Amino acid sequence: MAGSTFGSIFRVTTWGESHGKALGVTIDGCPAGIALSEEDIQAELDRRKPGSNPYGTKRKESDSAMILSGVFEGKTTGTPISIAVFNADQHSADYSAIADKFRPGHADYGFQSKYGFRDYRGGGRSSGRETLSRVAAGAVAKKILSELGIEICAYTVSIGPVSIDRSRSDVSRRFDNPLIMPDQEAAREASEFLDRCMAEGDSAGGVAECVIKGVPAGIGEPVFDKLDAVLAMAVLSIGAVKGIEFGAGFEAAAMKGSENNDPFFSENGRVEKLSNNSGGILGGISDGSDIVFRAAFKPTPSISKLQKTTDTALNNVEISIKGRHDPIIVPRAIVVVEAMSAIALADMALRNMPSKIDNIKKIYNKTV
Repeated sequence: MAGSTFGSIFRVTTWGESHGKALGVTIDGCPAGIALSEEDIQAELDRRKPGSNPYGTKRKESDSAMILSGVFEGKTTGTPISIAVFNADQHSADYSAIADKFRPGHADYGFQSKYGFRDYRGGGRSSGRETLSRVAAGAVAKKILSELGIEICAYTVSIGPVSIDRSRSDVSRRFDNPLIMPDQEAAREASEFLDRCMAEGDSAGGVAECVIKGVPAGIGEPVFDKLDAVLAMAVLSIGAVKGIEFGAGFEAAAMKGSENNDPFFSENGRVEKLSNNSGGILGGISDGSDIVFRAAFKPTPSISKLQKTTDTALNNVEISIKGRHDPIIVPRAIVVVEAMSAIALADMALRNMPSKIDNIKKIYNKTV
């Protein structure tokens, strides 16, 4: 299968299926000398693992990370890092009744059309469980970025019709509720909405916002590999994401140039901006301000409500999806958004090093 690798220098390849023996990731291009332990990776995996959220799947998995290569005496060696997580709680029988049916909103029909057959147990490679491999790789990418003083923070800004009120939001308290919302009142309203959805056998979508602080100006490319384009590719590769916007996003289309432009000023020897409608990226290159984007997640397609579909014999049938499924994807996907952002940014930062001859001279201890 092509398309399981992301990145140019910091290259991440995920492998495994939802109901296979294990899932994992191989990371190539990670610099040597970075402190890395299984505990570093586990802390991130614990944020997305099944059973960690009352609005998530009831599947019970420890999701214990095992570093198989690329680390010696607690530090990266510069060689490929391989990380594995073994499955323990597969209920493949939950899917036997729908093995020959195409689930609405899922990748079933696309897989069948492309490969001629598919792994119907939880969606195989298209399962949301594949994201644990991304989170493991993201933990490594975050270690690289932390060395550069770069921090990534994502949280939920809306669920269904309920949106946060920024005037009463406190991002430092986003983990005070299971929906990872910085507005506690909105979190209560969203919980009530989700409870109603669940009682009806339905699901909900939502929007996640991500803020990346400490990114220096000058990272990114001016044409095809724009920083926002690469970040968008990374985030849109998350299965349930259907849209992304940076800074003012779609609202910029209704603005005048004088309203959308971010005025520059200098302070303490630095170029700053009075506003951040650009979302921290201009012309595909970071401008030194916070990178801000929002990703829209569709409702979880696995619902118990009766739906119309067809089967592999092209009979028109109805389907009700049983088993253990998240009624909403966003809260458990917050760490996945951070992971893919970290992977993309780490790769772009490494790619940026040879952009100036002065940088190369510094590496080889030549006079600059």
